[in-house]
Amino acid sequence: MKITLSFIKADIGSIGGHIQPSQALLDTVREVVEREGKGLIIDSYVGHTGDDIAILMTHTEGENCEKVHKLAFDAFMEGTEVAKKQGLYGAGQDLLKDSFSGNVKGMGPAVAEMEFEERPNEPFLAFAADKTDPGAYNLPFYLAFADPMYCSGLILSPKMSKGFTFDIMDVEYTEGDRMIRLNAPEDLYDIAALLRDQERFVIEKIYSRETGDIAVSISTTRLRNIAGKYTGKDDPIALVRVQGNFPATGEVLAPFSIGHFVAGFMRGSHNGPLMPVKKNSPTSYFDGPPIVSCLGFCVKDGKLTEPADVFDHPYWDYVRDRVSQKAEEIRRQGFFGPAMLPYSELEYGGIVEKMKKLDEKFFIREGE
Repeated sequence: MKITLSFIKADIGSIGGHIQPSQALLDTVREVVEREGKGLIIDSYVGHTGDDIAILMTHTEGENCEKVHKLAFDAFMEGTEVAKKQGLYGAGQDLLKDSFSGNVKGMGPAVAEMEFEERPNEPFLAFAADKTDPGAYNLPFYLAFADPMYCSGLILSPKMSKGFTFDIMDVEYTEGDRMIRLNAPEDLYDIAALLRDQERFVIEKIYSRETGDIAVSISTTRLRNIAGKYTGKDDPIALVRVQGNFPATGEVLAPFSIGHFVAGFMRGSHNGPLMPVKKNSPTSYFDGPPIVSCLGFCVKDGKLTEPADVFDHPYWDYVRDRVSQKAEEIRRQGFFGPAMLPYSELEYGGIVEKMKKLDEKFFIREGE
């Protein structure tokens, strides 16, 4: 059976600042999806990571289906009205346009989709991050799909020996989708050269070279490019198929133990370590740290199992302790140097006006 997974996320309101959505907000989004999705979608799951609500839907309509996207948009719009009535902070924050135009891409919500022929058993992972941007997935998925130090299947499994194809997007280019397609392992150094710049070049999709099947889909939305100003961090989501021709679940998860430094944190303007968290976790310290949750599912004829919370394990408690220490160390540096993002990443925020005023006060010293 050919199935489509549509994973769509938005920040439409939060309790106590940028912490977590209210139960009434979550219930509203879930009710709209269940009510309006009858006859359109097969199954769904609604949850949150930090203050972002994510809707996972299965259907047979293919990617970029207008009806499916409108369903998510309507759910977020109704949720926004609840958020306004409750006085939640940032009500409708990620909905940068108030009328649906056929596709939620370019309207604020993050979207990750993939269509494929179901295997006899079809496990996949749904990642959702908060207080960071799409480049946060660059390192872990590079390691999981191209580095045998993390993915032993690349040398142990004949099904993965040909490697994977990476579709990489230049998210700074706003005139269209500027893409490059590179193959691992032949183009490994070129892939690394691009992905190291996580603010500009981000993975959009990864494919198996053995079968051509899609393995990974990542949202690439940059809210600042849509709004023309800082309105919140992009908070990316990702879908990853696992096992068989793809890395095992543990191989995909292993790189997240690094707690690598990503852009985001408070006001989306700092660097901080990415912390793997349990499902429905809020944010806290310094509006962070940047967090990522991951739910494992199996799907059969479009019907989802209950989710397995893959970061809810004693090992990840140890990782969270280490990430907390890394977060505290870089925060001790305050605004200075690499603790805060470079000016090129801050130019959509309020610091622009400050720099303009300071620029007018500069003078050329006489006699030199």
